Amino acid sequence: MGFNRYNKLVRTLVNTSRSTTTYPCNQWRRSVMSSSPSSDDAKTASFSTISNSSYHVTGGPSYMRGAVFWEPNKPLTFEDFEIPRPKVNEVLIKTKACGVCHSDLHVLKGELPFPSPCVVGHEITGEVVEHGPLTDTKVIERLPVGARVVGAFIMPCGNCFFCTKGQDDLCEAFFAYNRAKGTLYDGETRLFLRGSGKPVYMYSMGGMAEYAVVPAHGLAILPHSLPYSESAIIGCAVFTAYGAMAHAAQVRPGDAVAVIGVGGVGSSCLQIARAFGASEIIAVDIQDEKLEKAKMLGATHVVNARTEDAVAKIKEITGGMGVDTAVEALGNPKTFMQCVQSVRDGGKAVMIGLTLSGAKGEIDINHLVRRQIKVMGSYGGRARHDLPKLVKLAESGIFNLGAAVSRKCKFEEAGKAYEDLNRGSIVGRAVVEIM
Repeated sequence: MGFNRYNKLVRTLVNTSRSTTTYPCNQWRRSVMSSSPSSDDAKTASFSTISNSSYHVTGGPSYMRGAVFWEPNKPLTFEDFEIPRPKVNEVLIKTKACGVCHSDLHVLKGELPFPSPCVVGHEITGEVVEHGPLTDTKVIERLPVGARVVGAFIMPCGNCFFCTKGQDDLCEAFFAYNRAKGTLYDGETRLFLRGSGKPVYMYSMGGMAEYAVVPAHGLAILPHSLPYSESAIIGCAVFTAYGAMAHAAQVRPGDAVAVIGVGGVGSSCLQIARAFGASEIIAVDIQDEKLEKAKMLGATHVVNARTEDAVAKIKEITGGMGVDTAVEALGNPKTFMQCVQSVRDGGKAVMIGLTLSGAKGEIDINHLVRRQIKVMGSYGGRARHDLPKLVKLAESGIFNLGAAVSRKCKFEEAGKAYEDLNRGSIVGRAVVEIM
């Protein structure tokens, strides 16, 4: 599907008015539990023996289950939580699916500092079940109870310096509260263990749980034509790729693009580059299986960096010039350097891979200065503007969600999915189906 059709779709999306259908808000009531596990029992608990049907009592559920990270390199445990309660302009989501991402894995391995205990998982789909008290009527109209939604991992506050300029990806509240403290923007978590009331922190919305509270600006409507499971990756893998290609690299038709590391996010970059009309799309990895799949997702050339000099091969493919944009999706000092070395004079090296906190990448300063190389970081897209566009790209088939998702897991298999991700045995993106 051509670039002109992509532009037409985006224009249509921007000009389409939002639905103003309203639904009566659910009235929830909590029931008091007569017994609860001790804190020692909670540390070693697996799934509760109470069946799922017990969660859906008259008036709403009284508790839920979530996958908890306690300390680095220890298995996740499944704990019972009080149902989280949204506050003003927040939405309670019944989680349907949650993607398995390397960013979570960095937290689980202790490579990225984050408060614990916490619930990871930051790309979700689900159903709206409740709005916080005093929530703006426009939010309720846009995201009515019963609506199908997808959530972005960067959940903009909408009010800070950067959000008011449309730069949701730099939201001050998100970084100051969620990424630094594991809370939402009043400085409090929404997750509390059942019985003990112990607070548990949230990595983004804490999506690896049966319910999640999400700031309304981080949500977009998911049409019935898109499945819950595959669509979960829109909120991070696709969202991150779009931010890199649209805002950082500003890829144009005819550009040459290289993507170093074609896992879940890197392979999404291939699809976005193709949608933007890039003429040469070079996938670089060390696993032949991933490179074969890259050809299906838009790569015109593949390079196995284990057997070939990646930089030299990229230069050869581009007639000695290098690419207009190189994207580093691994967070590795060696591939950081390869990314910078792969771009043409005046080109852009875009870094999207996270790594061990404090890791450094090296750059040849003279080459940077003389050849006007632009080195930039990109963390993700801009939820309020980009998330609806990405839903439209998926709905139109320009972005193939089914090809991007390589594995679906049950909720109780979440820990195993992260183990497999750590071993490099997940080719694309794994998704945990929660409800």
